Amino acid sequence: MGATFIITLREAFEASLLLGIVYTYLNRIGARDYCRYVTWGGLLGLVASVAMGLAVNLISGPLIDLGPDLIGAAVIFLAVGLLSWHSWWMRQHARAMTGEVYRRIEAARASRRLWLVGLIAFTGVFREGAETVLFLWGLMAEATTGSGWGNVAAGVAGVAAAAALGWLVFRAGQKLSLRHFFGATTVLILLLAAGLLSTGVGKLQALGVLPMGAALWDTSWLLSDRSGIGSFLSGLVGYRARPSGAEVAAYAVYVLAMGTLLFRPLRRAVAGR
Repeated sequence: MGATFIITLREAFEASLLLGIVYTYLNRIGARDYCRYVTWGGLLGLVASVAMGLAVNLISGPLIDLGPDLIGAAVIFLAVGLLSWHSWWMRQHARAMTGEVYRRIEAARASRRLWLVGLIAFTGVFREGAETVLFLWGLMAEATTGSGWGNVAAGVAGVAAAAALGWLVFRAGQKLSLRHFFGATTVLILLLAAGLLSTGVGKLQALGVLPMGAALWDTSWLLSDRSGIGSFLSGLVGYRARPSGAEVAAYAVYVLAMGTLLFRPLRRAVAGR
C-alpha cells in the first residue's frame, strides 16, 4: 500500500501542478473564461486514465492465463523501465516544464484558439494517469497476497494528498519546496524500482531462467516479509527477509547506477552531452 500511495501521490501531484500552471497563467492574462476548458480537459484526461486502467485489467486476465509467473516478470521489468525513464525525464525537463506550458498557451492565444488549453490539460492529466496505471500494474504483478481494497484506499489517499499539496502551492504562496518534494519522492521511487527489479530477478530464478542461489541472510525471525510491516516495506523499498545473491546484486547495481544518473549535478550532465 505504501508504494501505491507514493506512486499516486507523485503522479497526481505532477498533474495538479500542470493544471495549476495553466489556471494561473490564464488568470494572469485575463482569460479566466477559458478555465472551463482546462477543467473539462482535466476531467476527460481522468476519465481516459480510468478507462485505460479498466482495459489493462481486462487484458491482464488472458495474459496471465499464458503463464502467471512469466507475464508477472515481464510486467515487473516493464514497470522498472518506465519508472527509470520517467525519473530521468523529470530530472532533465522539470525546470523547463513551466516555460513549455506558457509557450503552448501563448501559441493557442496567438491563433485565437484558447480552447486548445483544454487539450493541454487533457494530455497532461492522461499522461500522468497512464503512467500511474502501468506503474500500479507492475506493483500488482509483484503482490503475492490479495490486498485490492487496501491498494485502492492508498491510491485514493495519494490522489487526495496530491490535490492538497497542489492547493498549497498555488493558493497558499508556494510554501512547499518543490525541489525537496521531488527529491524525496525520487529517492522513494528509486528504491521502489530497485525492489521491483529484485523481485523480477527472483521470479526468473524461480522459473529456472537464472540459477537459484542460497539466501545470503535470514532475518525472517526479526521481520518476515509476509507480516504487515514486512509486506509494506517489501512493496515500498524492496525489503526481503531471505534474499538471494542475484536479488541483492540487482538491487545494489540498480541503486548505484540510477542514483548516480539521477543525482549527479545537472550542469555536469548537460556539459557531458
